[in-house]
Amino acid sequence: MGERAPDGSSKTGKSAKKAVGAEGETSPAKKAAKKVTKRAANPAETPAEKPVEKSPGTPAGKKPAPAAKKPAPAAKKTAPGKKAASAKKTPAAKKTPAAKKTAPSETAATKTTSAKKTAVAKKVKPADVVLPAEAVVEKAAPVKKIAVRPPGGESPTALVRRARRINRELAEVYPYAHPELDFENPFQLLVATVLSAQTTDLRVNQTTPALFARYPTPEDLAAADPDEVEQILRPCGFFRAKTRSVIGLSKSLVENFDGEVPGRLEDLVTLPGVGRKTAFVVLGNAYGRPGITVDTHFQRLVRRWKWTDETDPDKIEAAVGALFPKSEWTDLSHHVIWHGRRICHARKPACGACPIAPLCPAYGEGETDPEKAKKLLKYEKGGFPGQRLNPPQAYLDAGGRPAPPLGAA
Repeated sequence: MGERAPDGSSKTGKSAKKAVGAEGETSPAKKAAKKVTKRAANPAETPAEKPVEKSPGTPAGKKPAPAAKKPAPAAKKTAPGKKAASAKKTPAAKKTPAAKKTAPSETAATKTTSAKKTAVAKKVKPADVVLPAEAVVEKAAPVKKIAVRPPGGESPTALVRRARRINRELAEVYPYAHPELDFENPFQLLVATVLSAQTTDLRVNQTTPALFARYPTPEDLAAADPDEVEQILRPCGFFRAKTRSVIGLSKSLVENFDGEVPGRLEDLVTLPGVGRKTAFVVLGNAYGRPGITVDTHFQRLVRRWKWTDETDPDKIEAAVGALFPKSEWTDLSHHVIWHGRRICHARKPACGACPIAPLCPAYGEGETDPEKAKKLLKYEKGGFPGQRLNPPQAYLDAGGRPAPPLGAA
């Protein structure tokens, strides 16, 4: 029998079965609901994009603008495999800020390097930085110290002018100034200068003729009997020490310089008994190479004249050398030493007979009366013989008298 449909039509058994089978099957709406439930339960199977529900006012076939931007947060909740794939793409954008961040170890290393650079920068004085005057004085050589702060309160320029004027005046007073040791070659001058320590040039000049007659060359003196040399040098004082020095320097000349006196300061000071003073005497008077001879007379006078307040010979040499051109150093030494021996004596200077009295800050330390001061003059200034047995002709032409030989009345 057929069944009657609610609308009054009748259905056959077949059609009824089909209807029942249709009702027994899940409707499309239910299938869609089940799929949504499964996707929520298993996020790994969730597609990258979800179906966008149409709003009532949206036309069919078009997606609304806001809904198109929603897949971005959904993409973050993707499966681990997709996360790894997306992680490969994102570091490209995130590497730039990460590269700017320095690791702690790198930061410490950078700080250490910068600290070292800062320390080096503090040690090295830039070219455009001007240090205070006191800092320059502490680190500079003695010559610069004198140039910055001259003794006596003079300005550096005034000191240089006064010092050079004194030298010009002395050059007029002693135009015949020369080394006051008798010598015929550099070897004789070297030995005579070594022997002049702690004695007068006159005594050396009276002693060396016998020495050079017996031992004329370095080879001869190097092979000499010390006892015989001591007997010859006894009048010079300290004859044992001086014998060791002259024999020792002769051996050194033979062994190291082929029996020739070297013409360099660095070589001369390596010889026994030879210092800077002796070396400059040889260089200036035997080889014509400028040098300042700082003996006792030179030290005394440059301090009296306030050229320097140094007491060390090397510092005096540097300080005075800064006041004069190098070409004048040898003659300057002769002028100062001659004036110290003849007029500006150590104990009682003849201030009243001094030709540079107006330029001398120490005027008045000695006898200021002209008549009494004249009685204090020595050598040719006082009418007495000089120190050399064989002086230059210029000295004789100026009124100088040779010194008598040893043992003469």
